[in-house]
Amino acid sequence: MTAREGVSVVVLVAVLALVLWGMRAGWNHRRTRTADVGTLPSAPADLGAAHGEPVEAVYVSTTRAGDWLDRVVAQDLGVRSPATVSVHDAGVLVARRGTADVFIPTSALRAAGTAPGMAGKYVGKDGLVVLTWAPDPTDERGLDTGLRTKHTADGPLLVDAVHALMSDGTTTDGTKEKS
Repeated sequence: MTAREGVSVVVLVAVLALVLWGMRAGWNHRRTRTADVGTLPSAPADLGAAHGEPVEAVYVSTTRAGDWLDRVVAQDLGVRSPATVSVHDAGVLVARRGTADVFIPTSALRAAGTAPGMAGKYVGKDGLVVLTWAPDPTDERGLDTGLRTKHTADGPLLVDAVHALMSDGTTTDGTKEKS
């Protein structure tokens, strides 16, 4: 190896290290900025009756409600993972493999619907199931959690199960049903 090649390798390694450091710094900054989501609810020991069969899905991400590019990474909410989603009397359990589960209590649910994509995933049409919820009842903005069901037919079933669970008459597009 010539001296010129050696310098090129050193410069390349330094640039790569700088890029990796920048990526890590950005991820840590986002974690700090999104830490205000508060403490996430834990699943109770008794989830109550199941509403339908569990659905295989990929947990895509959680973002600030209405801003699907503002990914929340605090408390492992930014970690994409395979999951099993089940709807129970107590709420929706997203049992993720390799990271912490996400439990959305029934009282925290605000809406359920579909979308073509969100931070980290674009699938087109209505390929993602999006659950809008707030871990803190005083949080006016809330969170959107995106799930990509393994089977396309499971998406509407999951939305319908969550819609049936919500007791306030909210429809899948977030509006109130007419009485």
